[in-house]
Amino acid sequence: MLLRQALERYFDFPGLDANWRTEILAGLTTFLTMAYIIFVNPAILSKTGMPIAAVTAATCLCAAFGSILMGFLARYPLALAPGMGLNAYFTYTVCLKMHIPWQTALGAVFLSGVVFLLLTFGGIRQLLVEAIPRELHASVAGGVGLFIAFIGLMESGIIVRDPDTTVALGNLRAPGTALALFGLLLIGVLQILRVRASILIGIAGTLLTGYVFGQVHLASQPFSFKAITSTAFHLDIPGALHTGALEIIFVFLFVDLFDNVGTLVAVTKKAGLITDDAKIPRLSRIFFADATATIAGSLAGTSTVCSYIESSAGVAAGGRTGIPAIVTGLCFFVSMFVAPLVGAIPSSATAPALIIVGALMLGSIAEVNWSEPTVAIPAFLTLVMIPLTYSIANGLGIGITSFALLRLFSGQSSRKDWLLFVLAALFVARFLFLSHH
Repeated sequence: MLLRQALERYFDFPGLDANWRTEILAGLTTFLTMAYIIFVNPAILSKTGMPIAAVTAATCLCAAFGSILMGFLARYPLALAPGMGLNAYFTYTVCLKMHIPWQTALGAVFLSGVVFLLLTFGGIRQLLVEAIPRELHASVAGGVGLFIAFIGLMESGIIVRDPDTTVALGNLRAPGTALALFGLLLIGVLQILRVRASILIGIAGTLLTGYVFGQVHLASQPFSFKAITSTAFHLDIPGALHTGALEIIFVFLFVDLFDNVGTLVAVTKKAGLITDDAKIPRLSRIFFADATATIAGSLAGTSTVCSYIESSAGVAAGGRTGIPAIVTGLCFFVSMFVAPLVGAIPSSATAPALIIVGALMLGSIAEVNWSEPTVAIPAFLTLVMIPLTYSIANGLGIGITSFALLRLFSGQSSRKDWLLFVLAALFVARFLFLSHH
């Protein structure tokens, strides 16, 4: 009883109007929406020659370590895992296109984590976050909502790729798509009825329905935690320090920084954890947990670990403290031993949750002053470019750059905006760099 009271005080349950049931359910909801990474990350990284069983164990271990550290230290409902996008860059660009061994690439991930840590201790990462105009916070949250809804629509097959029109309506009679539509309806009805655990119940109900209709299949080959020894501590730091790897370290650093900032703003905004003066409390702790998790990931044998936008599913389910992140981390730890069962969760069961969460996050754009062009134009660009470029970092960069340019050329800028312009210049450099590669 004393331990429970101490934990409630530490996590500020009274101040955040939190309770154990909601926080634990939020953690389970977040885990279910991001459990796909346990199998997607190894599938991508194994193309570099890394053993798939080792990467699976490393993925679970690092997601567990990062999420629990974030929950305890920073006390935010932010779950961490190896980042999508960065794992693809690691595999397809660094290892396959540039012909760099995966051991050297892991060394570059390690070094980017160390630089992250130094930037955090120097207060530079915190300054960069504070330089993001508060006017864009709401549009970042809305843009991320559109982004994850778009991912959900694609994963469910409701929307498919089309060579003529880019995207088109999928085959709604396909079993997986029909299951996702059922899940969408189920969660929607539960939301209307104000059921607290609507998203989690919706995922579970869709999963059960899928099992009854033969859409869920259990894998037969269990994964051993001992397998991690074939990637753990195999990183090549001296190799990564060579000139050719500096570019890789820069990309890992830059993409992770701004993807994380976008995720951070979106999730904390949705949870109501940003203060009235647009500050995010305990920001240095968030960045410390993130950087430490990336270093741990490189040592275990996986690409950059970062905060996951799927955390917003837990926030939508009522999560406000660090408990959801800890619960998510514990689920990842257990998953190392029951990976085949976790792999049985099809995207058609979790995609509806992403679509609904996206819809809920879009409500934040009501806060944008759409009648003021200096704000409305950058807010709109941020909102649409996050999903259309498939990148939180790109959308955030275009929004900040346009905001800075409009302030400059309309004569509204002042000396206190110096960091905003530095940030815009960094983004311009990033866009020029990316267009070159």
